[in-house]
Amino acid sequence: MIRSHADWLAAEPFTLVLSAGFFGFYAHVGLVCALEQVGLRPRRVVGSSAGAICGGLWASGIPGRDLVELLTDLQRSDFWDPSWQDLRSPTADRDPGTRLGLLRGRKLDGLLANALANAGQGVERIEQCEIPFAAITHELRSRRTHVLERGQLRPAIRASAALPIMFGPVRIDGRLHADGGISDRPGFSALGPDERALYHHLPHRAVFSSGQDRLVAWLGGGKRDDAAERRHTPSRKVIAIDDLPRVHPGALDRGLEAMTHAQAVTLRWLDQPDAN
Repeated sequence: MIRSHADWLAAEPFTLVLSAGFFGFYAHVGLVCALEQVGLRPRRVVGSSAGAICGGLWASGIPGRDLVELLTDLQRSDFWDPSWQDLRSPTADRDPGTRLGLLRGRKLDGLLANALANAGQGVERIEQCEIPFAAITHELRSRRTHVLERGQLRPAIRASAALPIMFGPVRIDGRLHADGGISDRPGFSALGPDERALYHHLPHRAVFSSGQDRLVAWLGGGKRDDAAERRHTPSRKVIAIDDLPRVHPGALDRGLEAMTHAQAVTLRWLDQPDAN
């Protein structure tokens, strides 16, 4: 009997890996909604950048429908806090973010805190997540990828999503961590050898022109190999959706369409025959 992708995922425990991608958390939410719809639950979640935002909240126990509601209601003013407006704030406070980006990140932290509180999860640390979670970050001093599986959840998510230019790096244990997509866009560094995984690949789109790619390279990011990231292996299934609506701070109204489209494509993909 020919089995489907859903059958392959259901046969043994698998890890869900969510890639980086500018405002790609909308598409990731659509995918996790599809997994919920067919009763598939990963044993572990890995997220890089946008993948950490969706993955961290979902792993904490917030169901997909609540994430859809959160993102559908999201307005630019909910997270837009230019760093220059923060100059009068105390130079030494408990916020781990920095002023080294366009946005300060305090509002993003507030969104994360409210989402966790409103869901009644009370999750503050990564270790408390219902599903084990790992956030991918790039530590600036060593220029190396870090896999955060312990510690405070919100700073880990913020650091993983601290896109250069847009957000400043985030302090964790005395070190500055930035966007996980700098050195590990897919998040594969968190996977063990032959670990069974479903990887959701988001297409790379330059945000601030080619200058951002040069900055990422200077910060220690390696050359991207899109073809390799998309490649299926005996232990890894890949779903890539290239025709997603392009969501960004000026086009958040496309978010619901992105979630709906990603959910529909994922459901069709789950029903397709597994070629291996």
